[in-house]
Amino acid sequence: MGAYHAMLVHFPLALWTTAALVIAIRAVSDGTFARAADRVLAPLLLLGAFMGLAAYVVGLLVWPFEAMTSSPLGRNHLLLGTWTLAYWALLWVTRARLGEAVWDGVNRWIMLGLAALGAGLLTITGTLGGHLVGNPTAVSQVLRALGWEVYRTFYLPTFVLVLLVVAAIGFVALGWWGRAERAVPGGEASAASRAAARSPERTGRKVAA
Repeated sequence: MGAYHAMLVHFPLALWTTAALVIAIRAVSDGTFARAADRVLAPLLLLGAFMGLAAYVVGLLVWPFEAMTSSPLGRNHLLLGTWTLAYWALLWVTRARLGEAVWDGVNRWIMLGLAALGAGLLTITGTLGGHLVGNPTAVSQVLRALGWEVYRTFYLPTFVLVLLVVAAIGFVALGWWGRAERAVPGGEASAASRAAARSPERTGRKVAA
C-alpha cells in the first residue's frame, strides 16, 4: 500500500506546481499566452485537490493514525499534509468564485504571494514524506538552518496562534463587508461601470456592433 501512496502524491505535486507556475505567469502578464494558461487554472486546482485527497486517504490507510501521531516526523507530515490540502483547495475556491477579478489591480500580487506560500507548503510536505520512506532531501537542511529540526514536533508559538485567529476573524469580517456593499442598491450597477471602464476597447466593439 505504501507504493500506492508514493505514486498518488506525485499527481497533486505536479498539478499544484503547474498551477503555481500559471499563477506566476498570469500575475506578471496580460498577454495571450498568460490568459490562455489562466483558463486551465481552476481545473488544475480542482483536479489537484481531488488527487491530493486521494493520496491523503491512502496515506492514512497505509500508516494508521495512532502510528503517525506517535512519531514527531509522522506528526509533522500529517500536519503539513493537512495544511497543504486545505490551502490549495481554498485557493481553488477563491479562483472559482472570484473569476477574473483575482487579476485586478493588487489582487494579482496577492495571488502570486498565495501561490508562493502554497508551493512552499507543498515542498515541505514532500520533504517530510521523503524522510518517512528513507529518501531525505536537501530541503531539510534549509529548514534546519531556519531553526526547525524535522525530527522534532513542529509547533507554533502562542502569539502566532493569536495572530492567526485575529487574521481569520478579519478576513471573515472583510468578506461580510464586501457582500453587504454589493447588496446596497446600485452596487451592482457601479460594479458593472467599473468593469466597463477597465475594458474600454471591449465596450467600443459592442457599441460599434
